Amino acid sequence: MRDKEPMSDIAIIGAGPAGLIAAERLAGAGHRVVVYERMTSPARKFLLAGRGGLNLTHSEPFHALLGRYREASDWLEPALCAFPPQALRDWADGLGAETFVGSSGRVFPRMMKASPLLRAWLTRLDGLGVKLSAGRLWTGWDADGALTFRLATGETETTHHDATLLALGGASWPRLGSDGGWVPLLAARDVAISPLRPANGGFTVAWSLVMKQRFAGQPLKRIVMRCAGEEAAGEAMIDVEGIEGGAIYALSAPIREAIGRDGAALISIDLRPDLAAPELAARLAKRRKGETLSNHLRKAAGLAPVAIALLREAAGAALPDEPEALAGLIKAAPLRLDAPMPIGRAISTAGGIRHDEVDAGFMLKRLPGIFAAGEMLDWEAPTGGYLLQASFATGVAAAAGMEAWLAVR
Repeated sequence: MRDKEPMSDIAIIGAGPAGLIAAERLAGAGHRVVVYERMTSPARKFLLAGRGGLNLTHSEPFHALLGRYREASDWLEPALCAFPPQALRDWADGLGAETFVGSSGRVFPRMMKASPLLRAWLTRLDGLGVKLSAGRLWTGWDADGALTFRLATGETETTHHDATLLALGGASWPRLGSDGGWVPLLAARDVAISPLRPANGGFTVAWSLVMKQRFAGQPLKRIVMRCAGEEAAGEAMIDVEGIEGGAIYALSAPIREAIGRDGAALISIDLRPDLAAPELAARLAKRRKGETLSNHLRKAAGLAPVAIALLREAAGAALPDEPEALAGLIKAAPLRLDAPMPIGRAISTAGGIRHDEVDAGFMLKRLPGIFAAGEMLDWEAPTGGYLLQASFATGVAAAAGMEAWLAVR
């Protein structure tokens, strides 16, 4: 039980990481906080992210981490400095979700799940007096400036608060609550919004029928992809419609930019990044008489059938016989990507509320008392813990901005 009366009534719309961490900070400071959520339960996307191991943040040096946010790094820097990766780890440790650094530098809770952490977090929020009001779709404001919500029953509800934080996410995974429905509501108030686009998603490829029928669902392992001077190591997955996976996700920004500029993007794939081209050519020169090329590539170059099929797609005709030319193709197989896959299939979203629309405290300049945090803002980052890190950090920064604004309004 708190010793003092709440100082202000605060609404937080969206029960994801950005909204919930802001609720924790504000309730801990003595404010009365209500979190409104359109789904029947909170943090649905957060729970989904934890199914394969909850990657909270990354342990790399701060300057390297900051660079992952590309063009948004400058204006995100104060928030990330105020709530850096170690602060996020300390917070998780305080909820009993002790963290560790994996071999890739990514940070995970030892339990490798989101649900225990979320249960402990909701218990803490309840103890702080935070009220969760679920099943309420935000529909904007009424003529008097009150927040309006549509309930599952179809009824409308209005509420008045001293300040509001919008933390509604982007437009990826709409079935979990983030569908970008807030865009027209803010655009109607003249808030400038960069178009929402898929980030950390796959891209379409005009595969041959053989590639679609025989190799869809198969992974390309231990590869390096390159596009526009950037590269990413990891894996990729052949899809009937194109290609997905960690390596392609890491390059989604330059690939998307190339498609927007040129109508398509040409990437190259190194199928044996562990071997230099001369060594690979020397191995390929030792082909036995009568040995099929596929068998030779499997044995001499260590290529899986799916990688050999990709080479044939890249060559557009018969593969070269010369060892040097074949090694060059293996080291830089070209692949044309035609378009991003739908935003609903992407892991995250690019675009959102432009950074010049919010002040240093993450308040919308055109709407005093209305703040924004998380993926609604115009930033993007690759997978690896960077998405959650910035969502938490901007939630903390917005909570601090709200407190500062409430103190002087």
